[in-house]
Amino acid sequence: MATSSVGPTLVLGGARSGKSSFAEKRVETFGLPMHYLATGRAFDQEMRERIVLHQAARQGKGWTTHEEPLELVGLLRRINDPGRAVLIDCLTLWVTNLMMEERDMDAEFAALAAFLPEARSRLVFVSNEVGLGIVPDNRMARDFRDHSGRLHQIVAEKSAEVYFVAAGLPLKMKG
Repeated sequence: MATSSVGPTLVLGGARSGKSSFAEKRVETFGLPMHYLATGRAFDQEMRERIVLHQAARQGKGWTTHEEPLELVGLLRRINDPGRAVLIDCLTLWVTNLMMEERDMDAEFAALAAFLPEARSRLVFVSNEVGLGIVPDNRMARDFRDHSGRLHQIVAEKSAEVYFVAAGLPLKMKG
């Protein structure tokens, strides 16, 4: 199977760091049809409002949106085309969804890791860096932090570029 000449990009940052905006602008520079793969689920009004704001920011810019909270790799395989750019926002919401559904994290992460070298689309992953704070006081939060950290390492290793965004400023870490 043919692979893209450019590997994935990973964009990490904290909440409201500007990582999604940076990633969207990055994808817009590729000059390819743009696909937005949203992993978030709206369980409450505040999350519904966040989703609406993200959608409004992309309105009229030519994005095709795909909403997929669980089957990330399956959707990436279905839209895998060298003539597309795909922004995945975000990996930590995907981790949350997988945990809530009690999915096999190792198997899900392994499937994504196996797919990345086959990817023909230009992929840009967005994720929240959650490992910079204090150790959480409960097991579920520690598991979430640990799963996210492991996933970030997997994606970063296979990425051509990695950025860390803070206060709207990107720091290139790899590539």
